[in-house]
Amino acid sequence: MMKNNEKLSVIVPVFNEEKVVKETLEKLRQELQNLHVGFEIIAVNDGSSDASLEILKNIPNITLINNPYNLGYGASLKRALRAASGEWVLITDSDGTYPIDKIPDILEYAGDYDMVVGSRIHQKDAPGRKPAKWILKKLASFLVGKKIPDLNSGMRVFRRDKALEFYDLYPSGFSFTTTITLSFFTHDYTVKYVDIPYYERVGISSIRPKHFFDFLGLVMKLVLYFKPLKMLFTPVAIIFLLGAAKAAKDIVITGKIGNLSLILILFSFQSFIMTLILEIVTRKNIK
Repeated sequence: MMKNNEKLSVIVPVFNEEKVVKETLEKLRQELQNLHVGFEIIAVNDGSSDASLEILKNIPNITLINNPYNLGYGASLKRALRAASGEWVLITDSDGTYPIDKIPDILEYAGDYDMVVGSRIHQKDAPGRKPAKWILKKLASFLVGKKIPDLNSGMRVFRRDKALEFYDLYPSGFSFTTTITLSFFTHDYTVKYVDIPYYERVGISSIRPKHFFDFLGLVMKLVLYFKPLKMLFTPVAIIFLLGAAKAAKDIVITGKIGNLSLILILFSFQSFIMTLILEIVTRKNIK
């Protein structure tokens, strides 16, 4: 649990949520007051075209950040992360999908872990999204060497100082949560997952099927950035084995090694050496 003298900054990005944002923030305030912790609520209006901004202006005792036009989910969180004054940061959405009443369950582990994530259960996905999310989750878990039950849950609490270490890596779009998850895991910061329900949202989701490829590219880019050896060892080994197999076949048939075999083997050695150099540089930078 958080220490008594520590403060919690709660960040709520808002984009066209006029139907539910007031109710969400009122529930949030009540839940936090019942916990008897020092807190602040930061709402970020991300260029909403509906009445969200006017509603937020009339909600007392919140810090309001207004993006004059839509910057994106990640950009909104980054602005609020800079403005936050708490040692701990809790993020949640304003669309009614995340259970405000489960915040105490998440905060219970804050302090014992560097980040606590609400792992969504009973989540309803559009056709085609569930296999895509499963692929991303399995790939990310394999690459970081840890089980990741929920790669991009939008309800989580984390240490602000550790999150700021990766500030320049956070994208402006939806991939903020994926980035912070992989960043914490690849730096051996402790992460705890707590099961939470996930409700049907009010309004229309901004996530589209095309974002799968954005998430896939991000996962591979981040792991390549932090753990190049983990990312590249398998494909380099496959290239070497192909070259070795081709060389063995060449020797049996012609009695000598062919050019393609030599190219594959030499390329695999060169790639392996470069990967080792990248790994050394990365380890040095992390330390």
